[in-house]
Amino acid sequence: MNGPLTLVLETSTPHGSLAAIMPDHRMQLREFTSDRNHNAGLFGPLEELLAEHAVASIGLILVGSGPGSYSGTRVGIAAAQGVAIASNCPAVTVPSILAVPSAKMGARCIAVGDARRGSYWTATMEHSHLTQAPELTDATGLATIVAQAIADGIPVISFEPPSQLPIGPELTSQILQEIPTAERLWQAWIAAPKAARDEWMQSPPQPIYLKPPHITPAKRSWLIQGSAGST
Repeated sequence: MNGPLTLVLETSTPHGSLAAIMPDHRMQLREFTSDRNHNAGLFGPLEELLAEHAVASIGLILVGSGPGSYSGTRVGIAAAQGVAIASNCPAVTVPSILAVPSAKMGARCIAVGDARRGSYWTATMEHSHLTQAPELTDATGLATIVAQAIADGIPVISFEPPSQLPIGPELTSQILQEIPTAERLWQAWIAAPKAARDEWMQSPPQPIYLKPPHITPAKRSWLIQGSAGST
C-alpha cells in the first residue's frame, strides 16, 4: 500500500457518508443525504476530504457493496475505483450490512430488505462476517424468516422503514431500521476475520447482486439480424 491513510465510502442508502482514517485511527467524517443514486451528492464531500490529504497518502479504499440502492452503490464503487487509480492503491468492497449497530458487537443478526418486483432478500451475519449471503424469497417466506428470528431472540434489521415490508405490523414493529455508515464500515473491516478480509481483497469491486442482470430483448430483432448479415 502507498500511504497510511484509509478512505471509506458508504453510499448504499440515501444517507451517505465518507471517512478518512488516520494511522492512529483518528477520523475525519463527512455525511450527506441525497437521492438513492448519489449522482451528485457524493462528490462535494469527497472533494473536501481529498483537498485535505495528498492522494499519494491513501493506501487503502473501502467501499460498501450493499445490498441497498444498486445505483447508489455503483456510484460509490466507481468513485472509489477512480481515487484508487490516482492513488495507486486497492479499492475493496465490504458488505454494507456489516456496517450497522446490531452487527458491531459480533452477535448474530438478520438483515432483510426489498429486492423489488415482489421479492425480498434476507442475510445472516455473525462475528463481523456474512454467515449466509443475501438470498431471495417471497413475502410469505420473508414473514416466516422474520417470525422465526424474533422467536429465537435474533435481532432483525432493515435499511428501509420496516413498515414498507408486506408482513404485517406485528412483525414489522419488531424490526430495527439501521443505517450503515462509513465509520462502521471501517469498524467491520477491522473486526472481520482475516479470511474474510483476504476474500474481499481478492474479489473485484462490485455490488452485491441480488438478481442476475435484466436484459431486454430488442423489439426489432430483424434490424440486428439484418445488420449482422450485412457485415
